[in-house]
Amino acid sequence: MTTLMTRSQPAGGGRHALDDSAEPTSVARRRRPEPRHWALASLLILTAVLYLWNLSRNGWGNDFYAAASQSGGMSWKALLFGSLDPANSITVDKPPAATWVSGLSVRIFGLSSWSILVPQALMGIGAVALVYATVRRILLKAGTEQTATAGALIAGGVLALTPAAVLIFRFNNPDALLVLLMTAAAYFTVRACQAASWKWLALCGVALGFAFLTKMLQGLLVLPGFGLAYLLFARASWLTRARDLAIATVSLVVSAGWYVLLVELWPAGSRPYIGGSTNNSFLDLVFGYNGVARILGNSGSGGGGGHGGPGGNGASGTSFGGSTGLNRLFSNEFGNEISWLLPAALLVLVAGIALAIRRRLDRDIAIGLTVFGTWLVITGVVFSYMSGTVHPYYTVALAPAIAALVGIGAVIGWRNRESWYGTAFLGALVVAATGWGAIRAYQAGFGWPVLGWVLGALAVIAVAGLVVGRGWTGKQAAGLAAALLIAGGTATATFGVATANTTHTGSIPTAVVTSKGSSGFGGMGGMGQGGGPGAGGQGTPGTGGQGTPGAGGQGTPGGQNGAPTGFTGRTSTADGQRNHVRGQGGPGGGSANTQVVSLLKSTSTTWAAATEGAQSAAPLQLNSGKAVMAIGGFTGDPSPTLTQFKKLVAEGKITYYIAGGGGGPQRSSDISSWVQEHFTATTVGGTTVYKLTT
Repeated sequence: MTTLMTRSQPAGGGRHALDDSAEPTSVARRRRPEPRHWALASLLILTAVLYLWNLSRNGWGNDFYAAASQSGGMSWKALLFGSLDPANSITVDKPPAATWVSGLSVRIFGLSSWSILVPQALMGIGAVALVYATVRRILLKAGTEQTATAGALIAGGVLALTPAAVLIFRFNNPDALLVLLMTAAAYFTVRACQAASWKWLALCGVALGFAFLTKMLQGLLVLPGFGLAYLLFARASWLTRARDLAIATVSLVVSAGWYVLLVELWPAGSRPYIGGSTNNSFLDLVFGYNGVARILGNSGSGGGGGHGGPGGNGASGTSFGGSTGLNRLFSNEFGNEISWLLPAALLVLVAGIALAIRRRLDRDIAIGLTVFGTWLVITGVVFSYMSGTVHPYYTVALAPAIAALVGIGAVIGWRNRESWYGTAFLGALVVAATGWGAIRAYQAGFGWPVLGWVLGALAVIAVAGLVVGRGWTGKQAAGLAAALLIAGGTATATFGVATANTTHTGSIPTAVVTSKGSSGFGGMGGMGQGGGPGAGGQGTPGTGGQGTPGAGGQGTPGGQNGAPTGFTGRTSTADGQRNHVRGQGGPGGGSANTQVVSLLKSTSTTWAAATEGAQSAAPLQLNSGKAVMAIGGFTGDPSPTLTQFKKLVAEGKITYYIAGGGGGPQRSSDISSWVQEHFTATTVGGTTVYKLTT
């Protein structure tokens, strides 16, 4: 199998040179949209339909981040810091780059499901376009323009249909922006390697710097591979390459460091508490909750303790990591979201290494395999063995790498299909995709056995057609290519479309409800009972996520059992329907007591209310439009202290304390006890409320 063919450039000016003797009409003709432009437009339109269709079914998505977006739309300071409430008591437990985007959207278009979720869908469309552009550039010099475009379209389509991507680009967790920035960094790296350009490499540094401001160290997992690609393939002296990498490093540090410096130098008393930290420091997030501790386990979480069970491993259900090991990415919910084409991508990587050893690999394709291969391997190994908090939707970070490798591998096989090894490789790709797709469908109980029979039949037809017609050209070749694509893509496409047709709300979304799976904590619309208390960590995932009030409920960090008062799961009783409202939270999303919400709307203090935990505060704030203080934030942070809380109450800045909240591993019992001792309880719609003002 060889991909050494490199197109020569026209003398005197390269492929961008213009023929001065050409007539003006020929120049105008070249400016008309070409078939590849129409193909790209079709890909992006179909992606937009997939990501935007009936998007509002997901309501606010994740109430936690939706509340931060709402706050950013109300307060510039809250936007800057990523505050959970517009009065700036505490931030979310991640850097604020993702909420900058959604907060600006809320500020411009007002608060709605669409203003929160559409930016995520647009990020997905942008990521698909970048994968297309990157893969086409990688394939262009080693073959025809038609096959390069075909490979790019395959890569873009794979990314668009990967279940983890469909899930996240229709949701409002920070991973959508993270994937867009990492994909942009890959594109810049490929451009830099091809042109030996420090400018393109510096842009890669900027993209990864903002990826750090999106999800910290996870955004930098691709950095070693990108640097290696430039060292190996940039056509410049070693000294020049080292200089260019130093420039890119400075670009990364500056693009991320300005914000770190701003937060660290800002007086702590005039900014919100840094959620997830133990000492109100942004740097603590880097080395603790969102950094080393998340990978190695340690204490698992910032602020108040671990999210998981003993050792920070998490519960073993579908929404948590379970046991570490290479099989993690192929099992349970991880397998449902990312593994469908993972064997095919790994096969491409192995074949690329074999070609490289035999020195039969085109330079540009070698660049692509290095960039996306190291991305897949490093990130995949980290996800497989990290013993801190890890959830299946994190694997969306692998989707662009898998998509690019599959697109590149499909073209390598197709270009060499007339040789026996080319035919064998292309057939192996199809078998890997259909075979694992059938196994995964069986393990998940998805469409089985019908989908298994369909995949088997498609594989037989496609491989037989490849053996018989590997020398076909024209329409026959086009038909063969279509058969191969349909066979290889049916499994992931079916599950991806099913993911888009599933409602996703809560903190930890999962793809599709299957007969052998469970939705876990806050996954797809909680209809049944949620998780009970975990062993020192997050509640064991239940079969329906949110749960009925008092019956397992949220299963929030720290093993909270039962829905908090004022923030309940879905109820089927008539009284519950009258007394509680989901707003736009959707089934299983954040619910708020309507009478409490009305009470909060009538307030005029800095905070309408305070309650324990972000999971309780967010829906109250979203539905009332008033600032609600989340005591302890999401992870049980020491904010505010009892002394600080007493001072705020004395100054008349908090009107109500709503009892029974939750959402942090360590709830502030001292504040709760103090309120109970000094104020009178009243019941509002079944919720215990204390009025703190006179």
